[in-house]
Amino acid sequence: MTAFDGVAPCFSFTPRFYEIDGQGVMFNMWYLAYADEAVDAFFVERGLPYKDWQGMGFDVHVVHVELDFAAGVKNRDLTEVLVSPSRIGGKSFTLDFAFRRDGDVTCTGRIVYATVSTEGHGTIALPARLVEALGEVRG
Repeated sequence: MTAFDGVAPCFSFTPRFYEIDGQGVMFNMWYLAYADEAVDAFFVERGLPYKDWQGMGFDVHVVHVELDFAAGVKNRDLTEVLVSPSRIGGKSFTLDFAFRRDGDVTCTGRIVYATVSTEGHGTIALPARLVEALGEVRG
């Protein structure tokens, strides 16, 4: 059993030609761009779109990223990204993600986010609404 069992994809994409390197697979940097798109979709699905965060007085900073590759995503591969909360702390949280093509996981990773005040007061406790949107920790 994995942290992604029963998790529905929250974002799908097909890599564009310019995202593919000379080896025929997607450049490493694009994985993080698509992970960011998936995280945005994750919060939209949970009723807390990023565009609302500043008005609520908070934002997040990425403080750590991990990527583990199992296979390459190639040009024109329909690819899904799954996102699952794996840790909710006092001032930070972690989202795990997986890229999947034809049912096979090609890349997994995690991003740790620290919650910060939009008023320049540094890190702050996770707002209750953000904790609610993150939902249940899996895995």
